[in-house]
Amino acid sequence: VQLQASGGGLVQAGGSLRLSCQASGRTFTRNAMGWFRQAPGQEREFVAGISWSGDMTYYADSVKGRFAVSRDNAKSAMYLQMSSLKPEDTAVYYCAARTSPVLSTNIVFFAYWGHGTLVTVSS
Repeated sequence: VQLQASGGGLVQAGGSLRLSCQASGRTFTRNAMGWFRQAPGQEREFVAGISWSGDMTYYADSVKGRFAVSRDNAKSAMYLQMSSLKPEDTAVYYCAARTSPVLSTNIVFFAYWGHGTLVTVSS
């Protein structure tokens, strides 16, 4: 599975952005997926996850209530709607996929990674 994240950019605090992750290659089925981010000088951290069917989602406490993850398996795509953005949300955002349909927050369980997309939130 190849993953390509897009939609990053520069936005003012309080603004919104929608990230997309397009999958290609092997059949995009039964893969739980997730969004992670990495700020300069920091470890990559979990942001949001979604099960293969889309019926289960989970968020990091820092983004709960502001971000929403969704997916469209017919389009082999996943999305992250980000609202009420804060300067501390500034990071490179990565989409990732598991080989399992079960949602996970653990970075080690994600086998496939896309190149990141940079989100910069100005104060």
